[in-house]
Order: sequence, then C-alpha cells, then structure tokens
Amino acid sequence: MDREQEQREQFAALVREHGRAMFRAARAVLNSDADAQDAVGEALLRAWQSFGRLRNLSAAKPWLLKIAVNCARAQLRRARPVLPLEEAVQSAAPEETHQGLWELVQALPGDQRLAVTLYYYDGLSVGEIAQTLGIPHGTVKSRLARGRDRLRDLCIEEGIDEL
Repeated sequence: MDREQEQREQFAALVREHGRAMFRAARAVLNSDADAQDAVGEALLRAWQSFGRLRNLSAAKPWLLKIAVNCARAQLRRARPVLPLEEAVQSAAPEETHQGLWELVQALPGDQRLAVTLYYYDGLSVGEIAQTLGIPHGTVKSRLARGRDRLRDLCIEEGIDEL
C-alpha cells in the first residue's frame, strides 16, 4: 500500500472515530445544527490539508476538536447567527444521554457549554481542553465548576431529580 493511500485510510478512521465529537464541539459554539455541520465540514478540509504534519496520531482527537472549535468560532465571527427557538437540538445530543440534561447544557453560557461538552460528552481531560481551546488549566476548571453549578440550578428549576 502506498503512503498516500495509508494516510487516506488513517484520516478516514479518525473522522469515523471523532466526527461526532467534532460536531458536538462545534454545536456547543454555534446555535444551530446546520451551522455546526458547516463548521465541521470546513474543519475536516483543513485537517486533511495539514494531516501530513500531524506527528502523533494519539493527539488526533484534541487536534481535530481544536480545528472544529476554531472553524465554529470563525463562522460565528463571520455571521451573527440568529437562534431559531423552534429548532431542536436532538441531533447533537449523545444518544446515551438524558435528553433533558442535553437541553440544559445547551442553555449554559457559551464558554461553560463548550467546556462541559468537551469534558463530559467527549471525555477530554482538563489539560486536553486547555490545549484545544488555548486557555490556561485554571480557566478550564473554573468554567467547568461554573457550568456544573449552573446545571445544578437549572435541574432544580426544571424539577429534574434523577438523570
């Protein structure tokens, strides 16, 4: 098998493995599924263009998530999106997660929502999130703590006792 074919197969495997996490990360930044899909598409193109420079495949998940978040943020800057209230967020919700909790996560402020999504839904460590977002570890920890506190308050407001 030639080197180019091997790279294509490695990249395809990474996309299959981390594509949903990329979508969730982009969706945590953006306010619609369609915008998140566009950001992920752009992120995949950028990732493929620089895939040859990725030295360590074990670092691929944070690398792909960082590209997805950066593309989502760029898209947010380019066009101020309007939040369609009637749009369902179900396609971004992990199937194994209580739907009510995912809706509450989507109600968090953007920075908290992104940190909570990357930590709890995508399983990134505090260090990986800090690297992905380009922020200090302490900032990640404070966003997670504030997000958890806000989620706790939202659960109480919504009368959700068990998830």
